[in-house]
Amino acid sequence: MMKDKKVLVFGMARSGIAAAKLLLLRGARVWVCDAKAEADFDGALDDLKAAGATLCLGEQHPENLLEGMDAMVISPGIPVEHPAVVRAKALGVEVMGEVEYAYREATGLLLAITGTNGKTTTTTLLGEIFKNAGRRTFVVGNIGTPYSGAVPQMKPGDVTVCEISSFMMETSSQFHPSVCAVLNISEDHLNRHGTMEKYVALKERIFENCAGDDCVVLNWDDPVTRGMAERVKCRVAWFSSRNPVPFGAFVQNGTLVYGTPEDNKPVCAPEEIYIPGEHNLKNALAATAMAMAAGIPAPVIRHTLRSFKGVEHRIEFVREIDGVRFINDSKGTNVDSTIQAVRAMNRPTVLILGGYDKHTDFTPLCEEILKCPISRIVLIGETANQIEKTLEKVGYHAWTHAGYEFKRAVEMAFEQANPGGNVLLSPSCASFDMFKDYEERGRIFKDIVNGMEGARA
Repeated sequence: MMKDKKVLVFGMARSGIAAAKLLLLRGARVWVCDAKAEADFDGALDDLKAAGATLCLGEQHPENLLEGMDAMVISPGIPVEHPAVVRAKALGVEVMGEVEYAYREATGLLLAITGTNGKTTTTTLLGEIFKNAGRRTFVVGNIGTPYSGAVPQMKPGDVTVCEISSFMMETSSQFHPSVCAVLNISEDHLNRHGTMEKYVALKERIFENCAGDDCVVLNWDDPVTRGMAERVKCRVAWFSSRNPVPFGAFVQNGTLVYGTPEDNKPVCAPEEIYIPGEHNLKNALAATAMAMAAGIPAPVIRHTLRSFKGVEHRIEFVREIDGVRFINDSKGTNVDSTIQAVRAMNRPTVLILGGYDKHTDFTPLCEEILKCPISRIVLIGETANQIEKTLEKVGYHAWTHAGYEFKRAVEMAFEQANPGGNVLLSPSCASFDMFKDYEERGRIFKDIVNGMEGARA
C-alpha cells in the first residue's frame, strides 16, 4: 500500500516511531518530524536513521515539509487543528493516525474498545480471554503498545484487541473492527475536543464502518451509550450490571449470563470475579459480551474472570507500612474514574488529587468524596487551586497543598494517614504538568512508597 510513497510521520513518541518502522518495512520513503532535537531522543531514533528515514528534528513548522508528500501519519497527541494537518489537507495529502495506518496493514480478527473509563482493564481482560482460548493475541493501542509495532508479527487467524481513544478516532476512515464496544461516556478531554457533542461523536466513530455480522457492544446503564444504538448498522449486544437486557451480558438470579432473559448461557457468579468493585463487574460484563459475540466458549471466560488480577496503575495495591495501605490509581485521569476509586475504599483514606488541567468540572467528584471515607486530601499540580475551591463549595475542608513536589505529597499523605487506613493516588487529572504520562506518575509513586521506612515518629 505504501511502497515507494513519500510519507511524513509527525510526532515521534512510541506510536510515531512504530509507524515509521512499519512504513520503512513496507517500502515507503519516510521523513520523521518532531519539535524535539535528536539528542532528546537518547538513541530511540537510531534504527530509523539506519533504515533510511530522513530525520527532521527540532522542526517547529512541519507544514513546510509537506510539498510532494503522498501521506502524513500523525501521533494521537497531534490535534487535527494543527497547522501542519490543515496544510496537508489543503494540499491533498492524506492524513491518517497511527492506528488507522496500522489497521490498513494488519491481518486477523480485530476487536476494539473505547469509552471514558475502564478501557485498559477491559482491553487487557479481553486479551487474556482470547489467549486462554488458545488464540495468538496482540493487545495494542492506547494501552501503551502501538498497533503498528505488532503488525509485522501478525498472521491470518491472529487476534488483535485494541484500546481506542477519542484522539485516535479524529483521523480514522477505514478502521473497522469485527467486534467493538463503547463502555461508558462521561466528561473528559474537553480541552482538546471543546464540547461533549464532539467527544461523543468521536467515540461513535469506532463503529461507523461496522455492518452485517459485526457486533457493537454497548452499556445499557449509560443513557449516552444506550442512545448510540440508533446509529449502529449491525447487531447490538448490551451489557448491564443492574438490569436484564434484550440481548447481551447481564446478571440474572445471582449469575452473570449471556443471551436473553429467557435463553442464556451462564458464565459465573459476580463474586467469583477476581477484581473487585461494581466498575470491574461492568468491565467483566463488557468483555464477556465481546468474547461471546466472537465465539469464545463460556468456560474459558469463566476461568479468566476468576484468575485475572487487573492492570498496573488501576487501584493497584503497592505496600503496607505501619498499618497504612498504599494504593496506586494513577490511571484515574478523570472525574468519573476517581469516583470509582474512592467508592472502592472501605477504610479511612488520604487521597492525592490534582494534575494537568483538562477543563474539567470537579463538582461530581467533590460531592462523592463527602459520601466516602476520605479523611484528608493532598492537592498537587496545575488544578490544585481549582479543586480546592470546589471542595470548599461543597463543604469539605480537610485538604492541604503540596504544589508540584510529588515526593512531598506522598510523604504528607503518609503523615496524615492512620494505621488501618489507606493512601490513595487517584489524581482525577492527566499527568502532563509533572510527568511524561500516567504510567510514569504511577511508577514514581511506587518507587517512593517502596523506598519509605516505617516506624513514623
